[in-house]
Amino acid sequence: MLLDPDDVSAGHVVRFRRAAPDKVVRSREPAHPEIIPVELSTEAQLRRRGKAIGGLRTARRTERAGRPTKHTYLFRGHLRCGVCSRKMEGSPRKHGMYYRCPARTLAPGSPWLASHPPTVYLREDPLRDLVNEWLAELLHPTQVDTTVQRLLDAQGGPQADDQEAVRARLRDADARLRNYQDAIGAGVDPTALVEVINQAQAEREAAAAELGRALDPGLVTAGEIYAMIDSLGDVQAVVDYGDADALAKLYLDMGVEIHYHAGHAREEAVDITASPRVNSVGVRGGT
Repeated sequence: MLLDPDDVSAGHVVRFRRAAPDKVVRSREPAHPEIIPVELSTEAQLRRRGKAIGGLRTARRTERAGRPTKHTYLFRGHLRCGVCSRKMEGSPRKHGMYYRCPARTLAPGSPWLASHPPTVYLREDPLRDLVNEWLAELLHPTQVDTTVQRLLDAQGGPQADDQEAVRARLRDADARLRNYQDAIGAGVDPTALVEVINQAQAEREAAAAELGRALDPGLVTAGEIYAMIDSLGDVQAVVDYGDADALAKLYLDMGVEIHYHAGHAREEAVDITASPRVNSVGVRGGT
């Protein structure tokens, strides 16, 4: 490129620019083993391009990863706006910590713009007290057994009593099949037993399949949940002492997720879910 288009004698400089998409030459045969699929690479490029078009306004649409901060945000990454489901951002004030979700950061044309308040604000202190009270009740020694059972139920798999019933059905089907085989060996006409043998075989296969699902290694056992709860230590002491870092760790270990539904004073509500990091199981609570 000429340094000065009006003065050719000033010389030129070589600059590299990205070619336009229609001028990019692609090999018909793969030149090297692919790291990621072409579709995923294209989607990533489109997202980056869409994020860069509008500068900061569109860059703020995406959720940002954690980074060092001067303040401890207890509900950083745990609190979402009930209107648009985006994560709410911390907003320190002299008289307290707030979390907000401004409508101006929504993408233009978003369907939530019509119903989203200009800014959704929620103060941290009352929310902290509410969550602490719920967790302390959930993990109180007298309630631990109930909590563990609720977590087990949330997995959707059969529990111990159900598994024993399935095993009993499997044993019964096996016993009947052995009896029919013995009867055939004793001289009974096999054609007379075809229907009952097929029925017993079907019941056996159904019980075996159900038991296989119950023994899925991905399911969490009661012992694992009890061990996870024990690893939390004295939850009541953490709640009573109120250390910000300890509370933040407790919320992280318990997998606390909160949706704040803004509205008039009588309509405000938070929907709280705890999903301890033993599996994708959780217990719900709300107010």
